[in-house]
Amino acid sequence: MAGLKSLAKDTAFYGLSSIVGKFLNYLLVPLYTGVLSAASGGYGVVSNVYAWVALIMVFLTFGMETGFFRFANKSGEEPMKVYANSLIFVGGLSLLFMVLCFLGLNPIASFLEYGDHPEYIGMMAVVIALDSFLCIPYAYLRYKKRPVKFVFIRLLSIVINIAMNLFFLLLCPWLHLHHPGMVDWFYDPNYLVGYIFVTNVITSVIQLFCFIPELHGFRYRIDKPLMKRMIVYSFPILIFGLVGILNQTVDKIIYPFLFADRQEGLVQLGIYSAATKIAMVMAMFTQAFRYAYEPFVFGKDHEGDNRGMYASAMKYFLIFSLLAFLSVMFYLDLLKYMVARDYWAGLSVVAIVIGAEILKGVYFNLSFWYKLIDETRWGAYFSLIGCAIIVAMNVFLVPVYGYIASAWASVAGYGVITLLSYWIGQKKYPIHYNLKDMGAYVLLTLVLYLIGYYIPIDHVVLRLAFRTALLVLFIAYVVKKDLPLNQIPIVKRFFKK
Repeated sequence: MAGLKSLAKDTAFYGLSSIVGKFLNYLLVPLYTGVLSAASGGYGVVSNVYAWVALIMVFLTFGMETGFFRFANKSGEEPMKVYANSLIFVGGLSLLFMVLCFLGLNPIASFLEYGDHPEYIGMMAVVIALDSFLCIPYAYLRYKKRPVKFVFIRLLSIVINIAMNLFFLLLCPWLHLHHPGMVDWFYDPNYLVGYIFVTNVITSVIQLFCFIPELHGFRYRIDKPLMKRMIVYSFPILIFGLVGILNQTVDKIIYPFLFADRQEGLVQLGIYSAATKIAMVMAMFTQAFRYAYEPFVFGKDHEGDNRGMYASAMKYFLIFSLLAFLSVMFYLDLLKYMVARDYWAGLSVVAIVIGAEILKGVYFNLSFWYKLIDETRWGAYFSLIGCAIIVAMNVFLVPVYGYIASAWASVAGYGVITLLSYWIGQKKYPIHYNLKDMGAYVLLTLVLYLIGYYIPIDHVVLRLAFRTALLVLFIAYVVKKDLPLNQIPIVKRFFKK
């Protein structure tokens, strides 16, 4: 139980940075959708480029983040030597990528159909290289259990990013209109999308400077046997990481190419991407849980068999995931104002996207069986299967049904690999999950969701009050069944008084 309390504490701390950070970043969504109209396709360009960024970053990190945790916690290994070799490998790969991008800048921009703005590609190449390299120092802070600095750097970079976006997208246009002489020397009112990428470069450089203390004070020496073992371990993680991120971003990467009119594809992509931002509260929780859970699992592995604890962690993850689902869906009448009205057409995919995020989180929990027994190739197999399903559904269904097909493709892909991982995992590394209780929570969530949505209440205040009552009912069930109030430390102390 002490282990679960530690996990909950770390999840809450990393969750603070993730949730607050994501929330602050979400403030950019109404800014982007307000400044870049749906018809312009500008937000579609941003979504498309960021999808490529996410995919390439996984390749450049090469699975070394997980590899670092595995080898730093292994008996007989020197953690600082593991850290140094991780930095050398990822840093070298990132530098090589950046150089190649600048050497072939114009051909790459033409291939991606951004030939008019090759500088977009150049700027994002710098961002990708820096952010990939910085994944290792961030992992080092998690390994050393230094969440305060981790959170500080995350939040500082987000605040700077928001401030720079507000400067370029709101203040500069106002100054250009009322006091043009102040900004004419550097500001172009027709370059709004480009300034979003400029802001990213500035933010990444500042993060690099924040990590200077973590980048010196030890020897940068390649240990070939160690490096080889880390590459062999991490390579399958790279494969299923690439395919995994492709599962999340393939729709945004290929979407413009699925339409005869590329501009129409960018318009629809912008609407779809803006709507899915509302669903990303689930991604916040999954990411916070992952930051705490990965070092927790590898750290506990050498202590003995902790399968019961892993099963409990899965159950509580699902409970709070379902709570997040109901919270978003029941208050969608308010959350929809995060995006401009001309993007509201995409709100129909929010519930579907959250469902896919929940399945992704469950799959992440299940995935540790093959990491703990060093059979990471299974992750590559599962990811390839999921990717094949998602790509096929996007290619064949998006031209007919639009972005709703992309949302259902993610559900289908993650659903299949979740079932496969559970089935094979029970043979290779059996963990007795409480399927009966988890199934009861899923059923209760579906019933409450359907009641909340299909009982017609026209007045928005009354509708929100009714849905709040349903949400309280779900919380009451959780408290009664799995989270007794007298077991919560603060409440327990209160009752003792």
